[in-house]
Amino acid sequence: MYAVLSIGSNLDERLRLLRTVPESLGAREDVQLVAASSVYATAPWGVTDQGEFLNAALLVRTRLSPLELLRVGQELEQRARRRRLRRWGPRTLDVDIVTVTDATGAELSSADPTLTLPHPHAYHRAFVLIPWLEIDPKARLARRRVAELVAELDPAERAGVFKTVGLRRGRSRWRRGRAWRG
Repeated sequence: MYAVLSIGSNLDERLRLLRTVPESLGAREDVQLVAASSVYATAPWGVTDQGEFLNAALLVRTRLSPLELLRVGQELEQRARRRRLRRWGPRTLDVDIVTVTDATGAELSSADPTLTLPHPHAYHRAFVLIPWLEIDPKARLARRRVAELVAELDPAERAGVFKTVGLRRGRSRWRRGRAWRG
């Protein structure tokens, strides 16, 4: 199976916390990191009276079930001392599963309250779609091209997503100040 993960942080050492995700996943035998986007700076979504987020997208291949992968993401959040005090509130680390595809490339769906697939809000979030599009220009979400979903977003939301640095250590590129243009 393949999974797209969206990771974000707006508390503490944001970049260091984001980098723990691919490092931790890469150390596992049952998860292989296929691609990692650059890190993007974005305004908060939902609850706007909080600090700027850093976000990135990861593409992984895994032998884990979607629920097992969710638990791994939650363990990483717990290691970062995430507390869920307010919906869409500040967080040290957020690891969301955006979508999962099986070996044939078919997108899995789930209405389980523990894990809804595909992620129910991904369609409307530039900070999820733009980093994902960087690592997979042909990406699809619920039979729609991610590039089309990005084009349909409010231009102000797209312009508020800034590429900053590379997620991997040693391969960082500073590009702050250049909004995503598509």
